[in-house]
Formats: sequence, structure tokens, C-alpha cells
Amino acid sequence: MRLNKVQTDIENGKLNIEMDMPEGNAPFCVLYCGGKAKITTLPDHGETKVITHQGKVKRVKFDEGEEF
Repeated sequence: MRLNKVQTDIENGKLNIEMDMPEGNAPFCVLYCGGKAKITTLPDHGETKVITHQGKVKRVKFDEGEEF
């Protein structure tokens, strides 16, 4: 799986996340919904779509490609 759970703590309106940094300086995305948080690295070439349903995160789709 590309999405990995991360521990979170909310206090005074701030979200604190305990995580291991992604590989190198790769860009990453943190998704938070319903008290759960997950992290994923973003592809080098492609799109990452966050699909929601009734105000909640339903799924995350990755569409990757490579330049010719």
C-alpha cells in the first residue's frame, strides 16, 4: 500500500504528526479525515487524486507516467 498510517495529536487547534521522513527530499502528502491520518509520497511524474464522498476521504488514486 502506498498510504501509511501516522500518529496524530490535536491540541490548541494544532495538528502534531509523528512520522518518519519520506525517502530523501521526495514530496509527500498528508491526508486527515475522521481522526485518522495517512501519509504518501507523490509520484515523480503523474497525478494524485483525492476522492471524497459525503465530506469524507473515500479513496486516493495514483496516475503515474514517465516522459519519453
